[in-house]
Amino acid sequence: MRWVPIVVAVASLGVLAGCNKGGSGGGFSGRASAGKENVFRYPIETLTKLDPAMVQDGDSIDVLQQVYEGLTTWGEDNKVTPNLAESWDISPDGRTYTFHIRKGVKFHNGREVKADDFKYTLERVADPALKSPTVLTYLGDIVGVKEKVAGKATELSGVKVVDEYTLAVTIDKARPYFLGRLTYPASFVVAKEVAPMGKEIMDVASMVGTGPFKAERFEPDQIMILAANKEYRTGSPLVDKIERPTFKDGLTRLNKFKSGEVDLTRVERADISGIQEDAELKDLLHLYDRPSMYYMGMNVNIKPFDNKLVRQAFAMAVDRDAICSGVLGGINKPARAIVPPGIEAHRDDAPAFPFNPAKAKQLLAQAGYPDGKGFPAVEMSHRDGQPDVKLVAEMLVTQLRQNLGIKATTKMIPWTTYLEKHNAKQLPLFHMRWGADYLDAENYLSTLLASYGNENKVGYANPTYDKLCSTADSMVGNEAERVRLYKQAEDIALDDAPFVPIYYEKYAELQSKRLSGLRDSVFGHLPHTKVTLK
Repeated sequence: MRWVPIVVAVASLGVLAGCNKGGSGGGFSGRASAGKENVFRYPIETLTKLDPAMVQDGDSIDVLQQVYEGLTTWGEDNKVTPNLAESWDISPDGRTYTFHIRKGVKFHNGREVKADDFKYTLERVADPALKSPTVLTYLGDIVGVKEKVAGKATELSGVKVVDEYTLAVTIDKARPYFLGRLTYPASFVVAKEVAPMGKEIMDVASMVGTGPFKAERFEPDQIMILAANKEYRTGSPLVDKIERPTFKDGLTRLNKFKSGEVDLTRVERADISGIQEDAELKDLLHLYDRPSMYYMGMNVNIKPFDNKLVRQAFAMAVDRDAICSGVLGGINKPARAIVPPGIEAHRDDAPAFPFNPAKAKQLLAQAGYPDGKGFPAVEMSHRDGQPDVKLVAEMLVTQLRQNLGIKATTKMIPWTTYLEKHNAKQLPLFHMRWGADYLDAENYLSTLLASYGNENKVGYANPTYDKLCSTADSMVGNEAERVRLYKQAEDIALDDAPFVPIYYEKYAELQSKRLSGLRDSVFGHLPHTKVTLK
């Protein structure tokens, strides 16, 4: 899930208001469908990776989860459920998971999947030559992964093939969320004959998984086509193909939906009111709450954000309520906590800094910049292709300029380049999103902000915070105490302010009348095994 991009329909409200006056008619969901009657079509903004070991963004994950599978998956009840492992046993100390692999599961090339394929997959993703950006985040708990990534081991000592259909995985300490981590693509099983060690999957011929769809054709920045796997273990999908055309422009996506050329498209929250007033579109709009938080990040190792007073001043100069009611049209809920709704440790009354311009200026003066004098010009980076993100970033820098007297601008960066810079911790000030991979506070507080967190891209380090999180990470059998420790840690992070929560996600999309059978979890749509098209 990670940085799941919101592919958006950037139509002006004026354009949307005219949708119900004539034009679409009965052809709204039928036109341009000749020859595509059983092809599920929905646009993608950017398909960044074809390799489950390398993927970081949600749009690409949505493609890959149709092709590949792992030991576990999410159910429609938002709980971890068996996938290629039909069951598992957990040792009394909570460290060793023994997975019982389903018999008869076959790769797309017809070869049966066995336990040694999972051992190969895990060792491949940890191969230092591959340079997976997600291996430590999702698999770093497995004994031996860190050593292999560092080039100090040739295999994973914590992964053992017990027999053809039994795999034992040992982790460093008890972690109640470990099975949730295995739902991430990094551990999706790959076929060793086409996915060699140290080499990234770069073409559809090498995309050999076990999933309900096979990769058929990929033309970068144009289209990805997936064909139904007729031999899928639970039965063939009900659609013949999935087509993911690349449309970077939101208005194009909306027009393709209106003309019936795509069956589903995600929409910008700022446009929702216009859609709701459109006679033809309003009943096709679907809204979903997601456990995701948009925030302003400040790298504490880059001046001037190494100064806690500066970060606190920035936090108090931001009016998240005005952003949600104005820029986002009242759809999104202001975020005052790092842990979002849907996760047990979430609090509506977390002590995030309130909007207080006078106090913000006072803090900035205490930091040595009275009325902003002498403060260096700063750029707020954000990804391209998402008007909501762009508009919110622009509003944030406007508030910083007005309330602190500083020079601040925005900088839009192509998504792949943005990820590279973010991974390298090169962004001093940025606006982005983190979406939960599993419903546990660890996925936010430890993963993002502990000094040992593999997604800590702001350089934050606080020994007290680390101790609280580390203790909670491995606490089993006392969830109330575990949650209390995470809340205590969150209080510290909110005060240190490397993150300023801005708003929680409200996910919106238009779905064609001819579309049914979508399966959903709180993380997003599940693989399209039951989708049907009228």
